[in-house]
Order: sequence, then C-alpha cells, then structure tokens
Amino acid sequence: MHITNIHQAKTQLSRLVERVLQGEEIVIGRAGKPVAKLVPYERPVQPRQGGQWRGQVAMEDDFDELPAEIATAFEGEQP
Repeated sequence: MHITNIHQAKTQLSRLVERVLQGEEIVIGRAGKPVAKLVPYERPVQPRQGGQWRGQVAMEDDFDELPAEIATAFEGEQP
C-alpha cells in the first residue's frame, strides 16, 4: 500500500491510476492523516434488475405536453 498526499495525488493522478490497475492500493492523506483510498473498480457480479420502483412512481396525464411559454423560450423568444 502506497501513501501519498493530496498535492502529489493531483499532480500524479495518471501514474497513481496505473499503479492501482496493477493491483496496488493507494492511500491519499491530508496533514498526515488518511482521507481516501484508490482501489481498482470492480464491476457488479450480477446484472442490474429493473422494476424496483414499479407501482411507486406515477406520471401525470399531461407529462408529454410542452407548455407554450417553454416552447417559445426554446425558440429564443421572450415570454
């Protein structure tokens, strides 16, 4: 595990990311105290499943209708 300060991390971020990709963990510190850790990103093992919000969200009947004042604003006109 490599420890670096925030200033060094900002100036050498690309190098630090390369080290992380090689399997190393990088700890970033401020005033000598650890505040963050760079680790390789791991993709979720299972694919995402939808439907958790089913029955909890409702769309109003006029959802697809664009109000006239917004339409004129998109055309560059002042209301």
